[in-house]
Amino acid sequence: DVVVIGGGPGGYVAALRAAQLGLNTVCVEYDKTLGGTCVNVGCIPSKALLTSSEHFAFAREHAAEHGLKLGEVSLDLAQMLKRKDEVVGQNTKGIEFLFRKNKVIWTKGFGVLGKGNVVDVLDSKPTAGGPPPANKIASYRAKNVIIATGSVPIELPFLKFDEDRILSNVGALKIPQVPKHLIVIGGGVIGLELGSVWRRLGARVSVVELTPTILPGMDADVIKEADKFLKKQGLEIHTGTKVTN
Repeated sequence: DVVVIGGGPGGYVAALRAAQLGLNTVCVEYDKTLGGTCVNVGCIPSKALLTSSEHFAFAREHAAEHGLKLGEVSLDLAQMLKRKDEVVGQNTKGIEFLFRKNKVIWTKGFGVLGKGNVVDVLDSKPTAGGPPPANKIASYRAKNVIIATGSVPIELPFLKFDEDRILSNVGALKIPQVPKHLIVIGGGVIGLELGSVWRRLGARVSVVELTPTILPGMDADVIKEADKFLKKQGLEIHTGTKVTN
């Protein structure tokens, strides 16, 4: 009855609801885990690191004023990243459990929508104008097709992601050691969250935002309070600033 292309927050929730309403449902997702960007490399891991870094900053900077004598507080970054991965794993396993419980079929591969609501599932990502993929794993004809393919980080033409020095959100969630200086291009939610994490852990963090304020599009009062809070935390915020090279 229903084929959902994409297993992120939009796709997997739609698939579950369709199945709960009695529809035969297939979800096509190429990643090794369900949940999409939010669960795997976005909202969930960033919140896990925000929580851990908040505990670290409190223990180091404010415990004594509460009468807590902790001695020297040191950072075990590997353990912090391990905990983050465990939190992500709990969430992805939870989605898989819900799929099994509600009898949603998860087909791993790249979904391609053709004529007549036919969705072919391929074992490798198709390229525009390129050679055909090696294998077609499955093919489904459905009454309804939901396209929930999500998004990918935008690269600047002169700053290509290598996940070593030039990082997307994926690389920024697993930096193996605290950098001396981290420059965050973009003052949106994701950039500010990750900047806050690494600032709390000891990095110098500079945020560069093209628009006149951080968090463009949000309520002015929210922007004002966030700006005040983040600057107090030690982030260097440069608004109305363009990265050119």
